[in-house]
Amino acid sequence: MMHLQRLNRIGLASGALVAALILLACVLWKTSHHPRTTDASVRANYIQFAPEVSGRLVRIAVKDNDFVHAGSVLFVIDPRPYQYALDQALSDQQLLEEQIADTQRKIASETSAVEAARAQVTGSRARTITVASATHATDAGVERARAFLQSADAQLTLAMNNLHRIEPLLAKQYVTTEQVDDVRTKAMVAQHNRQQAQAAYDEALAQQAHAQSLQREADVAVAVSKAHLNESIHSVDRLDTLLAQRPSKAAKTASARLDLERCTVVAPFDGYVTNLNISEGEMAKPGTPLFTLIDTRHWYVIANYRESDLQYITPGKHVDLYLPGSPSQRFDGIVESIDNGVSPDDSNMNNGLPQIDHTLNWVHLAARFPIRIRVQNPAPGIFRMGETAICIVR
Repeated sequence: MMHLQRLNRIGLASGALVAALILLACVLWKTSHHPRTTDASVRANYIQFAPEVSGRLVRIAVKDNDFVHAGSVLFVIDPRPYQYALDQALSDQQLLEEQIADTQRKIASETSAVEAARAQVTGSRARTITVASATHATDAGVERARAFLQSADAQLTLAMNNLHRIEPLLAKQYVTTEQVDDVRTKAMVAQHNRQQAQAAYDEALAQQAHAQSLQREADVAVAVSKAHLNESIHSVDRLDTLLAQRPSKAAKTASARLDLERCTVVAPFDGYVTNLNISEGEMAKPGTPLFTLIDTRHWYVIANYRESDLQYITPGKHVDLYLPGSPSQRFDGIVESIDNGVSPDDSNMNNGLPQIDHTLNWVHLAARFPIRIRVQNPAPGIFRMGETAICIVR
């Protein structure tokens, strides 16, 4: 009887031991194939709000730790200087457009004037050529009249000399009266011819002066026609210059409008305001952060797993997530990625070469690699940046 009881106790102990071993094996299998870690923290994307324009803060529409929706006004920078700049840019742009319109109207009215000016230049040049030909002709006429006058002077001189020589001989009766009358007649004819030659010469000089006057008038007409043509062409060139200023004026207006819009800053997404430690009246500077906005649209967990667990973790696997603040609530997560490198603890870089510590510990700790887990449908108001999380890979 005693022997039988001993056998029963041994059997029960053996069964309990086997059950414990089986349970231990199951636990080991589960923990190895479904690794878990408490070395994890909740993360979210965030941005630091730094103004893009400088100015004094005239309104801060949020408080620290406020929840804001996309499109909500966060803060306003004094817009007056940028409104003035926009008004000035718009005024300059409007003035340019008016100048372009005026020049276009002037060109439209002078289009026919340009053609007329060109025709006038051509006509003036042709007239100049005609007048020049007439001037040359009058110059030749003057030369011919001068020659005739010189010939008449010579003939008159000869006739008067003959008359003065023969008249004294009439009293001595060396010559007859008929001879004296004949010489006197020749002298009178020479005098008349000389007067006609002088008149012809004077007329030739007058024609020459008139032709030279016409030449000068023709030259002036050509110059005036060219001036009108150049003025019309200058209007076209000025229009091209004004049109070339359009992109610059439009860019200045767009830049001024953008700066004015940047005075009012709105939330680009739903999120929580944090690290807000400023008040209205603060001088905002471009690039200097004023506060931080946490993006609550997407939450994820960074979990550090041992290198031996990575063989059971692949992108796309589901992960059970628990938060200390809500221990009874389970959240679903999906592995997004596994980090491919961490900084070793037992080596560093020195002069470009790895320096290995010569001491070796008896206990070697497994390296841990960050796993990025995206939270599926996170409950609003529960997740906080930096909160601890418990992760169990399914």
